[in-house]
Amino acid sequence: MSRPTISEVSALLADLADFRTRGAGSNAELMNRKADLLERIAAAQPDDAQATEVAAAARARADELTAGG
Repeated sequence: MSRPTISEVSALLADLADFRTRGAGSNAELMNRKADLLERIAAAQPDDAQATEVAAAARARADELTAGG
């Protein structure tokens, strides 16, 4: 798994801003992208327990939203 690029992070942040201000996009899809990026960051830093915890929490929330919760 490769670390996310600056452009990937920037694109997610721009899409999150659009969602918050205009309601554009899907919250579940955005959370899934966020979880993917955080998982990639955590994988690149295997000794960082906090990164792993944050990624796991983001994935749990994304899965919850995807399941309709």
